[in-house]
Amino acid sequence: MLSKILIIDKRKELPAKYKKNIEDANTSVTISNNIKDALQNLQELEPDMIIVSDSIDEKLSDFCEKIRNLTFNTRPIIIALSKSADSGDRILVLDSGADDFLSEPVNIEEFKTRIKAHLRRDIELNLDTKTLLPNKKIVEKALKRVLHSEQHQASLIIGIENLDNYKSVYSDIAADKLIQTFVAITKSSLEPNDFFGLLNDTNFVIITNVYRAEKLAAFLTFAFDTVAPKFYSEQDARRGYMLMNSDRLAGMRANFVSVQVGGILGSYEHISSVSGLIERLYSIKKAAKTPSGSNYVIDRVRLTGKKSEKPDSIVNNIFIKEPDDALALLLRTTLELQGYDITETLNEENSVQPAILIIDSGDNLEELEHCKRIKSNPNFVNSKIIVTTSVHEKSAILDSGVDLYLPKPYEISDLIQWIEYFKRQSVL
Repeated sequence: MLSKILIIDKRKELPAKYKKNIEDANTSVTISNNIKDALQNLQELEPDMIIVSDSIDEKLSDFCEKIRNLTFNTRPIIIALSKSADSGDRILVLDSGADDFLSEPVNIEEFKTRIKAHLRRDIELNLDTKTLLPNKKIVEKALKRVLHSEQHQASLIIGIENLDNYKSVYSDIAADKLIQTFVAITKSSLEPNDFFGLLNDTNFVIITNVYRAEKLAAFLTFAFDTVAPKFYSEQDARRGYMLMNSDRLAGMRANFVSVQVGGILGSYEHISSVSGLIERLYSIKKAAKTPSGSNYVIDRVRLTGKKSEKPDSIVNNIFIKEPDDALALLLRTTLELQGYDITETLNEENSVQPAILIIDSGDNLEELEHCKRIKSNPNFVNSKIIVTTSVHEKSAILDSGVDLYLPKPYEISDLIQWIEYFKRQSVL
């Protein structure tokens, strides 16, 4: 990401000279020759650094204090320039919010070195310690500049899915290594002017050229799926899924970690804020979700995979297949009291299907073939299957593709907790 510097200076020649000497491929400089223009640029540009001269029509210390109050959220570096060499003036300006004070005339080489040092330190202070990527503060600033830029740029959000389950099975250290591998793969595919930052623990943002965004998304999903199998045990790799082993999650089948990418190719006219842009990127990424493996979606409609997520309106819909009439009635009544919509009929041809299916496996596990058929049906791409059973064959049941093995007898409260767990997953 370009570092942006705002020079506030009433003069003509000196600020132009400063700009010529410090502007380069990584640094953009804007000059404001009056306070009104400066305040407007402060709001629109959110500069990383402000260089302000005592030539302005306000007392330098008072203006530095005003800038600091106006920019307390973004905290830019403030460099004060003054013709005064008096230590009292220097102390007053620094106490008012400036980070550095230079007396004019300045040595231009020292000036350039100080600017680079301040910018470098600002970047280092805003790096995530695990990935060494710009943190959320810098990501949001970069996205705001995308919204205000006259250039068309593509924004991509890349999510690492199922990472919590991976941590539960393989430890936090293994998860950190997986993330660091993904970061290394991504960095190797970027160009010098691309931006790559960390939005939160499992989501990254890339800002790149609109013409290469889709190729980049395709490469990242392919490369991650190629490398990811190395992070699993031979048993899990052979089985094709992770088997949760903690007390709370024992019996749950979990998909492997995958990468989901959502992107916008320079069409931001209906997005007015950074939060709105992030929300839009999340919604596009959500459409890339598949039962397993990595995938990407660009501008909602350009889907590379065959399956996409169904509307949120189904997350409260539950299908129950329970041969014990008394238990079926108890389940229906209890879940309806919890606010769920219950159905006991299933039309597999419908494009919109229940979010959760609770199916008894039968005395001889005969319902497992039904579960396999459901899992292979594109209409059920986002549905979760809970198999309840009195036949304790965990491996055979999970190998059929179901998401959770729940042996009978079970507590209704435990079942409800699992339903809530899957519901939270479906709306992330």
